[in-house]
Amino acid sequence: MKNVGEYFADILVNDLIIVELKAAESLCPEHECQLINYLKATDFEVGLLLNFGKTPQFKRKVLTNEFKYLKKS
Repeated sequence: MKNVGEYFADILVNDLIIVELKAAESLCPEHECQLINYLKATDFEVGLLLNFGKTPQFKRKVLTNEFKYLKKS
């Protein structure tokens, strides 16, 4: 597990990909926001959100480093 602030990512794959696991009825925006926040808080660019609920689902999120550190005007 990788410590992200006070939160922990579920799985790191080859120090390249964050995998967040869920077992919910379905994925919701809060689950996606959690993964995006992990990507923003780290140098990782790719995240997978996997749901093992009634109907398995997955989402892939990419947040490239070039956009992470843009200064707000």
